[in-house]
Amino acid sequence: MVVDSTTITTVDSTAMMADDARMGKPEGVMVDGVAMLPSNTIVQNAVMATSVSTLVKAVQAAGLDGTLSGPGPFTVFAPTNAAFDKLPNGALAGLLKPESKDKLAAVLTYHVIPGRIVAQDLKDGQELTTVNGEKLKVMVKDGVVMVGNGKDAPATVQVADVISSNGVTHVIDGVILPLAK
Repeated sequence: MVVDSTTITTVDSTAMMADDARMGKPEGVMVDGVAMLPSNTIVQNAVMATSVSTLVKAVQAAGLDGTLSGPGPFTVFAPTNAAFDKLPNGALAGLLKPESKDKLAAVLTYHVIPGRIVAQDLKDGQELTTVNGEKLKVMVKDGVVMVGNGKDAPATVQVADVISSNGVTHVIDGVILPLAK
């Protein structure tokens, strides 16, 4: 797969799973002591990982669970529960209110890239176009991958390459907020 700031070429899910098996990952990456299975969707794997339960709740509240269970492929930068805890007091509760569904969806889709991008494809200085149309900036320093909006402190990838049938997830330690327009 070729990835740069303007083009993402994707492959089908069956080919992805076959590639993952060849790379020695048929059992999946471990998150919270649970194997994330390449045969599961992004949402199915996320539901099994306790450290991203807040994200799962937010995805459901925004009505995005059906989309992220669909064929994709998607690349998701998944904030941990601790990442959501870093938000200002009351911010998450406000986003989870039914009247904030559109705002919540905008924040969540800022963490989703169309296509399948594994960690080795992420390059320092790269810009990725998110599902909500805004850019995420990639930084790589001493082999550590970080993503951010280019203004606030970037989020660091804690667990990379959680392969699913419809894409890949990278667990991150921060919630990335779109820049206000």
